[in-house]
Amino acid sequence: MVSPPLEEAAASSAPLRVGPALRPLMGSQGRSGSPGNRGPREGEGGEARKLQEARVARGKRGKGRAGTGRGGRGSGAEGKPGLRPARTTAGPAAEAGPGRPGEEGGGVEEGPRSSGKRDEESAGPGAGRREDGSLDRAQGRGCQAWGGLPGTRTAMAAAAGEEEPAAAAEPATRPAAGPALWRLPEELLLLICSYLDMRALGRLAQVCRWLRRFTSCDLLWRRIARASLNSGFTRLGTDLMTSIPVKDRVKVSQNWRLGRCREGILLKWRCSQMPWMQLEDASLYISQANFILAYQFRPDGASLNRRPFRVFAGHDEDVCHFVLANSHIISAGGDGKIGVHRLHSTFTVKYSAHEQEVNCVDCKGGIIVSGSRDRTAKVWPLASGQLGQCLHTIQTEDRVWSIAISPLLSSFVTGTACCGHFSPLRIWDLNSGQLITHLGSDFPPGAGVLDVMYESPSTLLSCGYDTYVRYWDLRTSTRKCVMEWEEPHDSTLYCLQTDGNHLLATGSSYYGVVRLWDRRHRACLHAFPLTSTPLSSPVYCLRFTTRHLYAALSYNLHILDFQNP
Repeated sequence: MVSPPLEEAAASSAPLRVGPALRPLMGSQGRSGSPGNRGPREGEGGEARKLQEARVARGKRGKGRAGTGRGGRGSGAEGKPGLRPARTTAGPAAEAGPGRPGEEGGGVEEGPRSSGKRDEESAGPGAGRREDGSLDRAQGRGCQAWGGLPGTRTAMAAAAGEEEPAAAAEPATRPAAGPALWRLPEELLLLICSYLDMRALGRLAQVCRWLRRFTSCDLLWRRIARASLNSGFTRLGTDLMTSIPVKDRVKVSQNWRLGRCREGILLKWRCSQMPWMQLEDASLYISQANFILAYQFRPDGASLNRRPFRVFAGHDEDVCHFVLANSHIISAGGDGKIGVHRLHSTFTVKYSAHEQEVNCVDCKGGIIVSGSRDRTAKVWPLASGQLGQCLHTIQTEDRVWSIAISPLLSSFVTGTACCGHFSPLRIWDLNSGQLITHLGSDFPPGAGVLDVMYESPSTLLSCGYDTYVRYWDLRTSTRKCVMEWEEPHDSTLYCLQTDGNHLLATGSSYYGVVRLWDRRHRACLHAFPLTSTPLSSPVYCLRFTTRHLYAALSYNLHILDFQNP
């Protein structure tokens, strides 16, 4: 059936009778017509086409005659506001309410059974009236034709907002399509991916959600973590930080390697101190004068609650050294006494141990060893019924600056001032108090050992006045150290700390310099001066976790935050 041209439809004076409105059909793309043609859809038939053409003709006729548009008052040059438009014979009569002057074929106020409403229904959902009075279909970008209806866009946006969290909450499943590699069993994929380096694993995690989850497996990162600095793994492969994912620790270890950190001050005190500190879980214990204060870390680990939750007292002079062992604090004071405090109670015992100040103390397996300026080292039991009973008194013939018990609980090592004709590092039998051996033979006079620590039953580290860090392996030789690192500025090394694998940290005597060393290299990795010339201070004590490093100086406690540089 061929429809007449638009001119013929406009010239015909025969009334147009419109039947019930056709129900619009939704296309596959959600539009009720083709983008280039605002007429009826394909397949609606000739009658719908005639209806559309007649509608266009009436719009033109309303503009040319300066009369009123259908269902409203026109705004042509000859239009008379206030006149009611004549009723058409197209369907039942419809009363049109008064329109606003100045609108050209303006909006329609519909009465009951309005022909304008039928026209809109026949045009399909989302149709609106254009300036020339004809109907226009709403064509929203990227949305269906329902978007033109009132309130539908809000509903669609709400639905989309609900779908996104739902999609994010879905567990990442293995993709059904893709390379045949992804369809292998997970055990084989783990074996294949175990040969990848850190950069390749990071890029593989960006492919899809399932691979991101798969590459976060701790097994894939253990090998990389053991070769990284301060990742929580010892040289033997023991994981000391099982609560933190290995992948996250490897990320932070790159900041240690590159020296990227943020410096801050946690605590300050007015008078000069020689503080010592220990870490346990989320608590920091630090000595100030004759007290030991316990502070709680905040969740970020980079700040402290300003008010201490415990204060341990008992010494008449400054606390020189203390350790945490068996839920006790064992402290050594300048008054020549040893204090024993329980961490979670008010139990405190103090007894006289040496004639002069006690410089160092250590405790393992229920045994306490202490070293003093009076040139003796003593062995004490920790049992509550035997506190203060000396088991052995060892004449070291030199001032004792540092002491440490072997992990096998069979011996202990003392570091002395090196003022005699013997080595400052000597190993003693813990049960009998007899000398077992001495370490090294080329110490210059005055090369006292200020800090010593066991890393394993057969290896230990030492540092002191001779500006060297020495690594000893008792299985190879006791006469010469395995490796040594020299302080570049020829400064005394007051303390050292190790992660048990590759990282080594030392504290110097001038300008509060903290140095990081990679034990696979001889040169210093990074240096962090924490004080300036007027406030030059030694670093008396160092402690670090996988994320933060804490350094105790004369006037304050510094932190180096490697997690958030």
